[in-house]
Amino acid sequence: MKSLEITHLDAIQILDSRGYPTVHVALTAGDGARVAASAPAGASTGAHEAAELRDGGAEWNGRGVTKAVAAVNGPIADLLTASSWESIGALDRAMTELDGMPDKSRLGANAIVAVSMAAARGFAHAAELPLHAWISGQLGTSQRLPIPHFNVLNGGAHAANELDFQEFMIAPVGAASYSEAVRCGAEVYHALAAELRRRGLATGLGDEGGFAPEIARPEQALDLLLAAIDAAGYRAGVDADVAIAIDPAANGFYVDGGYTVGGTRYTSDGLVDLYQALVDDYPIWSIEDGVAEDDGAGWRTISTRLKGRVQIVGDDNLVTSPARILAAAEDGTVTAALIKVNQIGTVSETFEALTVAREHRLGAMISHRSGETPDTFVADLAVGSGVGQLKSGAPARGERIAKYNRLLEIEHDDAGLPYRLPDGRVAAAIR
Repeated sequence: MKSLEITHLDAIQILDSRGYPTVHVALTAGDGARVAASAPAGASTGAHEAAELRDGGAEWNGRGVTKAVAAVNGPIADLLTASSWESIGALDRAMTELDGMPDKSRLGANAIVAVSMAAARGFAHAAELPLHAWISGQLGTSQRLPIPHFNVLNGGAHAANELDFQEFMIAPVGAASYSEAVRCGAEVYHALAAELRRRGLATGLGDEGGFAPEIARPEQALDLLLAAIDAAGYRAGVDADVAIAIDPAANGFYVDGGYTVGGTRYTSDGLVDLYQALVDDYPIWSIEDGVAEDDGAGWRTISTRLKGRVQIVGDDNLVTSPARILAAAEDGTVTAALIKVNQIGTVSETFEALTVAREHRLGAMISHRSGETPDTFVADLAVGSGVGQLKSGAPARGERIAKYNRLLEIEHDDAGLPYRLPDGRVAAAIR
């Protein structure tokens, strides 16, 4: 492996897709090459995520990141420009040791992750490899273009409507190639806009580019998706053209030991009853964060009753933590882990999380955040890790489209890359 010499780090405060500040880092390598990365930010976050450093105070409603920027330009730069780095793991460990806090809160996970992502690009440059190919080499995986999961209806923390479930996604599982999947997703998205207008519903967008109509029940959202899939000329189904994935993000409607969905109060068992009915009636293949992160009984119930019928994805309960993914794998409470680089705070720890999932036969889905930038790191991560799944919002808004377009570039540049899940079919990935 070629080492990375860093001659200069330069961080600035930029805006993310919600108009809040985030950290952008430019790294200059020893040969003069310049690479960069920007930290994303989540609105729906798990309690155990790595901690961003925000300024507080009146400016930017307290969400400024000048302290995190100063951490990069000061102590982190002093550390990383002092020597040559043999691996991304050694570089990331040095930053986390410098921070000294388990949640990376002293220097800020937003500072550390932006540097780590930029450094990964620096190592790829030093190896004279595209980022996705370098990632594949680090992980020992086969590269694969992922099934895109387009979040076309937004609710929960991502939209100002009464829909409690946060994400309703379409997955073009029957497409013959990634580019055909993009076309399918865009066609269904536009058909959905037409269907909303036909029903007199608003076509305003949520944080991730999906529509945010004034509906309250998940069944209403799913009926809209079926109508749009049909209107676009596709067949809905797990073994057909387009399947559905949902991310209820149950933390958002879990209060006092129970769940409220569309004005109805549910126990954990009752909520799983609802999911079971939805899976019976709609072509749902994946459910993410179906219960709250600390509802252990709920996770056991949803796993017992729905494993083998849908992919059960952990996000807020796992937070891309290798230790948490391992514990969930041993408990059998999930069949897949959502992977977000800024949740854990470094690229190397993200690699560890992916490795743990793979070694314990769990699926994985690479994910953006609701507060995004045009940075395309997650697109390369999806290809390099070979997990076969990516969610990056709707086929709309520049910060979302950047990821999908990056994958189109990769597909064009390397026509031999396979597409879809490693098992070939979505149904085969349900364990």
